[in-house]
Amino acid sequence: MFTRNNLLEAQRIVVKVGTSTLSHATGKMNLFRIEKLARELSDLRNQGKDIILVTSGAVGAGVERLGLKEKPKTIPEKQAAAAVGQGILMHTYEKLFAEYSQVVAQVLLTREDSVKRSRYANSRNTLLTLLKQGVIPIINENDAVAIDELKIGDNDTLSAMVASIVDADLLIILSDIDGVYTGNPQTNPAAKLISEIHDITPEIEKLAGGAGSLFGTGGMYTKIQAGKIAVNSGVTMVIASGGHDGVVRDILAGKTIGTIFTSRENRLQIRKRWLAFGARIAGTIKVDKGCAQAILNDGSSVLAAGITAVEGEFNHGNTISLITEEGREIARGLANYSAAEVRKIMGLHTAEFASQLGYKSYDEVIHRDNMVLLA
Repeated sequence: MFTRNNLLEAQRIVVKVGTSTLSHATGKMNLFRIEKLARELSDLRNQGKDIILVTSGAVGAGVERLGLKEKPKTIPEKQAAAAVGQGILMHTYEKLFAEYSQVVAQVLLTREDSVKRSRYANSRNTLLTLLKQGVIPIINENDAVAIDELKIGDNDTLSAMVASIVDADLLIILSDIDGVYTGNPQTNPAAKLISEIHDITPEIEKLAGGAGSLFGTGGMYTKIQAGKIAVNSGVTMVIASGGHDGVVRDILAGKTIGTIFTSRENRLQIRKRWLAFGARIAGTIKVDKGCAQAILNDGSSVLAAGITAVEGEFNHGNTISLITEEGREIARGLANYSAAEVRKIMGLHTAEFASQLGYKSYDEVIHRDNMVLLA
């Protein structure tokens, strides 16, 4: 497990850089900052570390080239801007990294690449092969073709998914904010930076706000959600401001910069990692205190007797989320019954299934082998 004391030992590092870090307030590309980032990451690659860059900025670069005054609001307009901006952004990266003798590769991902297990595995194999060959993959969501229901949602989530896919040691998210605060520092002068977070509780999630910058999409909420993916995949995550020179080097040196989310010690198996973070969540079931304790303490299967509520419409085989009565997500797993069936049998013992459904396909609503714990 990586902490501030041993981050320098991290071998495989994913760095996510946001639009606000790559751009000036005018929306035009901040070439000075991009060049410094390329130099820093190139130096880490020269040290023998595996480096992956997850970048925003394609839409912003397209907005600039098209002469638009603000970020497009409709999906077709965003896709058009991204189509224009992708080439500009990648050309800039390729030119700057080449100055430091680095080979880069563009990788565009969509939600489907994580939802379908075969594409999840293919993405992993491609990225690992690139790293083995000494290439720095530069990844962005494929905004030019993705639609709302297929989009990963933001590059914070994308970076966490990538870190999970490649078994990264460390994920660094660079943005226009210094980290997680006890309040909104823009409106509350007394808000203090939280240096370390060891458990992403509902209280921590409540501290997150919405998207705040003109050209960016990801607020602190998406970064907290990215943290949940990272730490449960065995990846330590740091949120820090991308505006400081040498920020990546300082983070690896163990300096108290930003907010660090310490990872869980045991990494999830590839299948369970996909189950937890790759598959789309189709619904939610709420369990009582006794059921939650049995799941968390003993790794028990989810029995209908402990279920108190069902949200959404899911089918047999879909991935669903398990939450406590307080609303905390504690696990995800594959449903053995549909939402309609679970509503009929929740609160009942296994022997009573047949009288309610006319059949009993499984004893458990979710079997322990098809479930991954998140708390």
